[in-house]
Amino acid sequence: MRQSHQEDQEQLADLRALVLYDDLTRLGRYDEVRVRERFRTTFDPDYTWIIEAEGSMVGCIAFKPRAEEYLLEHFYIHPDHQGKRIGTQVLNMLLDREEIRGKRVTLNVLQGSPARRLYERLGFVLDTEDEVDVFMSKLVPQESNHNH
Repeated sequence: MRQSHQEDQEQLADLRALVLYDDLTRLGRYDEVRVRERFRTTFDPDYTWIIEAEGSMVGCIAFKPRAEEYLLEHFYIHPDHQGKRIGTQVLNMLLDREEIRGKRVTLNVLQGSPARRLYERLGFVLDTEDEVDVFMSKLVPQESNHNH
């Protein structure tokens, strides 16, 4: 993983549009312009990482500190690379970081998105939901889950 730069914005906005296309279309919410605009308005290169495999970008994830928690957003894996446990590895790596321990991590995922299963498998629980979004969170344990 590498930290993103402002120059990555359009490529990542396109990735978001591609990854969310099926779910947003199913929900009747896909808008070619808005799907990219929503990314641009919340993109912060300081808190966004590019996920690379075999030398090319396969996804991204943003992890933003809030008062007493972290917001996980813009977690997209290119469809060609989904189902290869990349998401699981990336999330486990982030959740094991020192500064995250003892904090709550919040996220939202689209209704019906297969990504929800990944979050549930890693211990995220449902907070609230509406017809479009599912809001989930997890309190990260103080102690590391892995032996280093």
